[in-house]
Amino acid sequence: MTSSAPRFALVFAAQFAAVGVTLPFIPPLLASRGLTAAEVGTILAAGASVRLLSGPLGGRLADALGRPRMVMAAGALLAAVAAGLYGIATDFVGLLAANLLFALGFASVVPLGDAMALRAAREERWDYGRVRAAGSAAFIAAAGLSGWLAERAGAGSIAWLLAATLAAAAVATLALPPAPAIARRGGGAFRAVLALPAFRRLLLCSALIQGSHAAYYAFGSIHWEAAGLSGTVIGLLWAWSVVAEVALFAWGRPLAERFGAPGLAAIAAAAACLRWGLTAGTVWLPALMVAQALHALTFGAMHLAAMRVLQASVPPAVAGTAQTLHGAAVGAVMMLATLAAGPAYAAMGGAVFWGMAAMAALALVLRPLARLET
Repeated sequence: MTSSAPRFALVFAAQFAAVGVTLPFIPPLLASRGLTAAEVGTILAAGASVRLLSGPLGGRLADALGRPRMVMAAGALLAAVAAGLYGIATDFVGLLAANLLFALGFASVVPLGDAMALRAAREERWDYGRVRAAGSAAFIAAAGLSGWLAERAGAGSIAWLLAATLAAAAVATLALPPAPAIARRGGGAFRAVLALPAFRRLLLCSALIQGSHAAYYAFGSIHWEAAGLSGTVIGLLWAWSVVAEVALFAWGRPLAERFGAPGLAAIAAAAACLRWGLTAGTVWLPALMVAQALHALTFGAMHLAAMRVLQASVPPAVAGTAQTLHGAAVGAVMMLATLAAGPAYAAMGGAVFWGMAAMAALALVLRPLARLET
């Protein structure tokens, strides 16, 4: 491990601690303020729509300035302010404003961290997956802590934990080494990235597989809470989902080398079909533990596939733009799926997850990365 790898591990740990608070417990926080399922879905989808613009613009700004650290740190601090608004807002308008501000700040933070880490890993020859595993481990700890805190102090208390993790992410970002000087593009970065055939195929694949997580992210915790599971158990289910992901990131490099991006994406799609089928069909705790363990494949394998494509096919001068455009494509599908999931969950409950399984099945049928060489 070179000197930059531990610092990237700290950045990932802080960033994904924030994600570990956000994904499982922001939807229950919204519901605890008296919002309906449709209103929760509307707020989450509105945030996703903001990310469609703010993410790519943040990446383009980072590439144009050549200062991704500053853009990342500023975004994390803005998201920390939004977390404070989550803590004090009590109605639909206030919570919507908090979510929009959070989306504006945080949209480019994780993709820019990935872009910087991928370049450093390539140049310094360390294993991106093992360093990224620090983020997954922090997600586990944060999700477990959030469940414990929400059960004892109420759903609103996790807003302040979220603010703390985001402030830590800003500080850790500023401790990264400066990005190496590269020739910057004066314009046309979006066109240059979208002109890459491998990148276009990746957008379709990631959008379908990662987008199939929409109902889970928006209503998984609410669904389990309605079934009688405690906040602690829900937090542990989210944490358990990342335990196998940590193992994949830490020791999955031989698997990635063997199957390449196309094979990893096919594994992710097949696992998603199984996972969302289980989630739709039962709230029996042992079955949910099996479904959650599949997160290592539904998210982790697809993430590694995407990073392999981006590392191999995208020039460094537009790496930030590519990472954030990739995130925006996933976010677009996530937004549409979340908008559909709100009324669908209100009408049919857990059966909404069958729709997510259908999205993954479509990715498996289309196999958009099948022709990709990595």
